[in-house]
Amino acid sequence: MNNPIIQRELIGFLRSRWALAIQIVPAVVFAVLVLLRWPDQAQVDLSGVQAQQVFRLFGYGLLTVLLLLVPAVPASGIVREKNQGTLALLLDSPMSSWSIYFGKFFGTLACVFLPLLMSVPAAAACYAMSGLELANDLGRLYAVLAIVTIQYAALGLYVSSYAAKTDAALRVTYAIVLVLAVISLGPYQFLQFSEVSWKLTAAAWLRCLSPIPAVMELMGQGDVAAHGLASRTGNVGGYAILALLMSVFFIIHTALRLKQTMLDRPRPQGVMTEDRVRWQQWGRRFVFLIDPQRRSQPIGSLTNPVLVKEFRTRRFGRSQWMIRLIAFCATVSLLITVAATLGTIQWGVETIGGMMVLLQVGLIVILTPSLAAGSISTERETGGWILLLMTPLSAVRIVTGKLFSVTWTVLLTLLATLPGYAVVMLIKPVLRQQVTYVMICLLLTAAFAVTLSAAVSSFFRRTAPATITAYSLLAIILCGPMLVWLGRDAPFGHAVVEKILIASPLAAALSVMEVRGFSHYDLLPLNWWVIGVASLICLVVLGVQTWRLTRPS
Repeated sequence: MNNPIIQRELIGFLRSRWALAIQIVPAVVFAVLVLLRWPDQAQVDLSGVQAQQVFRLFGYGLLTVLLLLVPAVPASGIVREKNQGTLALLLDSPMSSWSIYFGKFFGTLACVFLPLLMSVPAAAACYAMSGLELANDLGRLYAVLAIVTIQYAALGLYVSSYAAKTDAALRVTYAIVLVLAVISLGPYQFLQFSEVSWKLTAAAWLRCLSPIPAVMELMGQGDVAAHGLASRTGNVGGYAILALLMSVFFIIHTALRLKQTMLDRPRPQGVMTEDRVRWQQWGRRFVFLIDPQRRSQPIGSLTNPVLVKEFRTRRFGRSQWMIRLIAFCATVSLLITVAATLGTIQWGVETIGGMMVLLQVGLIVILTPSLAAGSISTERETGGWILLLMTPLSAVRIVTGKLFSVTWTVLLTLLATLPGYAVVMLIKPVLRQQVTYVMICLLLTAAFAVTLSAAVSSFFRRTAPATITAYSLLAIILCGPMLVWLGRDAPFGHAVVEKILIASPLAAALSVMEVRGFSHYDLLPLNWWVIGVASLICLVVLGVQTWRLTRPS
């Protein structure tokens, strides 16, 4: 604690409202999980079945909380200092780059370890139910989760050292976490029946990048090895080795970057296409479908200027980036579908559709909050909201311009994944109606994500907390019911699980595709009504809060 940066980071964080939420919310959630299966009679289950059931929910819930909360704090650590101008002061101080980095690292680590500490009472209650071993069960689980915390804290600071804005750092960090935790499981899903040993070995090591198989092995659920999530042994050790190696790389590389040269980022001035000679102009028009060096056309009289402003000032709003994003999504969907068809004999076309659903929902979760959560908060943080209110534009036109800019980007991203569904329908034409229902679920999911993120944005003055809140709420609503689904039949019955899954459009889409584990739940059309009403409520909240912001203060 002699490092002043550790004291500043930790004390500053503990004085914020986020620290209170991180301490109270996990403690309440874990206490509820334990109470759900606490014996209602003065008897102890000597077989340990109830303790194992609660332990599984507790372990999965704690892992989910860490995946949602841990990346947010370090991802804004260095880039916030850079934007506020205090990073230059730190680099000019007598402190070495290693002292500065370890001050940020340990200060951040102390903050993100709070959810782990607040889960100890619930873990003690699980242990008191008997059936668990302190060292082999709880000790190994907390060791793996501590490694998860260290790895993602180092990752967040690494990304933050490269980012120019806080929202960009959060978006990239959560995207990398999704790749490491979920997408890294994909190759083993395809190659688990391969007869080529080196491919299977490589896919198994790649799967060890994710903490999910390691936690599932600790939970005693190695019987799902055939589905690419876990195997009977080896996941814990493999994940620990790879995670610690990645953490060391992130720590060393980030610490070496902390010098004055990292603040110098000269960029070429560039030449506009209209300033070139005639033959160069025609050559660029012939070669490039979208020329980023060409001047934009004037805004039309009937066009919403806020919509044009969002497209021209946001990276994913520029035409060349939109084309790249669409091409990437279309390519990934086709590759997943074509690769998955090689295994249709083993696990069916429905599994391919389920993977497509997970891809699209993952894109919505990553892309939408990063675009919509800063729609109002960014303007308030930079002072642009006052300038918008000084224009003749009404509040309705300002909000609709921002909403349509995000909606258009998300819709194009979803449409880019349609080729994968076309392949699925070619393989099994009877799935045409199911694919239609899935697209309705995804459209409602996109609408809910946009309205929820925009409504959250209207309550914050800074982009970083708005983005973190939007990510957390969206992930909890979409993926939170999956924790209850993991406890289906033990401890939750079929009726309870079905009622909880009604709130998740992800579960509804998976049930429509008849993915294994979801085919027995009837979630439509009630899920459409729930998500539609929730979207309207978010839209009303956004309108009321925006109207309040337009009133004289």
